[in-house]
Amino acid sequence: MNKKNQKYIFITGGVVSSLGKGLLSASLGALLEAQGYKISLIKCDPYLNVDPGTMSPFQHGEVYVTQDGAETDMDLGHYERFTNAPLRKENSITTGQIYESVILKERRGVYLGNTVQVIPHITDEIKSRIHAAAGSAEVVIVEIGGTVGDIEGLPFIEAIRQMRVDMGFDNTVFVHLTLVPYLAASGEVKSKPTQHSVKALREVGIQPDFLICRSEKVISDELKKKIALFCSVKEENVIAAPDVKTIYELPLLLQEENFDKKLINRLSFESRNSKMDVWKNIVSTIRRPDHQVSIGLVGKYVELKDSYQSIYEALVHGGVDNKSRVSVRYIDSETLSSQNGIANLQGLDGVLIPGGFGTRGVEGKIAAVRYVREHNIPFFGICFGMQMAVLEFARHVCGIKDAISGEFESSSASGSVKNKVIDYMDGQSGDRVKGASMRLGSYPCYLKKNSKAYSIYKQDCVQERHRHRFEFNNQFRTLLEEKGMVFSGLDKEGELVEIIEIPKHPWFLAVQFHPEFQSKPLKPHPLFSDFIAAALRIAQKKKVVKGYNKTGTSLSPSPSIKEMADTQNRTRP
Repeated sequence: MNKKNQKYIFITGGVVSSLGKGLLSASLGALLEAQGYKISLIKCDPYLNVDPGTMSPFQHGEVYVTQDGAETDMDLGHYERFTNAPLRKENSITTGQIYESVILKERRGVYLGNTVQVIPHITDEIKSRIHAAAGSAEVVIVEIGGTVGDIEGLPFIEAIRQMRVDMGFDNTVFVHLTLVPYLAASGEVKSKPTQHSVKALREVGIQPDFLICRSEKVISDELKKKIALFCSVKEENVIAAPDVKTIYELPLLLQEENFDKKLINRLSFESRNSKMDVWKNIVSTIRRPDHQVSIGLVGKYVELKDSYQSIYEALVHGGVDNKSRVSVRYIDSETLSSQNGIANLQGLDGVLIPGGFGTRGVEGKIAAVRYVREHNIPFFGICFGMQMAVLEFARHVCGIKDAISGEFESSSASGSVKNKVIDYMDGQSGDRVKGASMRLGSYPCYLKKNSKAYSIYKQDCVQERHRHRFEFNNQFRTLLEEKGMVFSGLDKEGELVEIIEIPKHPWFLAVQFHPEFQSKPLKPHPLFSDFIAAALRIAQKKKVVKGYNKTGTSLSPSPSIKEMADTQNRTRP
């Protein structure tokens, strides 16, 4: 792709944070891909952290890991779920990275003789990184994190203002996402916050080409006309974005507003017939499922559901593949430390324990594992969840009462624990620098034939993404195997345990990696699909299956994800 012909779409947000710039960017990417254009997506985060890897999930939600091992903002997860764009470390840009690079260049003498300033040195570094991450894409979607008016985001806003000058009007589009709130007291939808947001954007030199107006109520044509007038935007370029019941409706909603066609026209591209039938079928299945299952997600960050966004979406994908609605019950692991707390697990069709760090809530997670193991409830452990499953098995099946993880050693009563069933990986001692130092990114996992994992994946080797510092201690492998645990996934050398399972249990499987990072609505991860299928079997046994008509016969099944995708691929030009 000739860089001179590349088109850039810049997404900004106003009024309040968390409006959904990431989902808007991802949806726009899906629409452009449906028309056959090659895209790339970039997230610019204004915080001074080099990456979010050392942040608490309560700060910015989950940390999403790319194929090449970058710890990034959760919005990159939306990008990868909605599109086929290959994302790398370069697709996540932070203020911390920018200043680190510029300061190192200054120390090396790159700017010798010059005063290093925000303009041009910081803004030039931002532009350089955006161009580098664009690769050979025809259209590059760049999301600017934060809210217009934030002091941290000003260098990024200035950089994209300059890119309009550098690349020209025809090759750049400014899309501003804003809030049009509804005031219940007066029964009115108000446009003034949007007007002020656009005013703030214009004060720093950017006139938006499109306004995407979030609202919980329908935005009338009259209000659109008013917003267009006061914000100097064409009336047809004021796009309504009311709340949707599932995020996978958003591309369809934007298409109904002809946003994709307007954008293609603005970029002077050829408008093609877009194929969105698969998306329509997915939304239909989510809204009108044949069945329902209840899954308990046991974690310690449940107060902020964004902490487990990829897990939740992967469960939804598994549900769609089984034509089932997945009802997720978020359970604080600290509430499960007592026997009374275990009541929170009753009535569930399956339990999932996700990744995490630290000692808080550990005993509750171990208690949850014991409950589902002894009551034959489908169990799925991910990363830290696998480690908790191993500790529970070691304590209550193998009789290792003091089985513990080396991660918790310093907080133990004795100060030194003998039976560290989970311990540091080689080279991962506690005195290492914390940032970007774990086992990160995609690694191969070799599967044991005749295992549940092999029957699910149906292949000898799989690539999965990792984010961990601790691993299973192989000194205990023989004992656990003798007691019935199967180590069904290992690294190439056969040393690192990647997957464990208990064959005598209906569905008990845990992995050291993060399969949720590779699940998409159009291609659900097989582990999540099979987990939901197991949960559905439990639900059916309890006779609480939804989606039956009055005569008691099952409604006509909708086509599977693969069938829908195959059909769409055959009809795509």
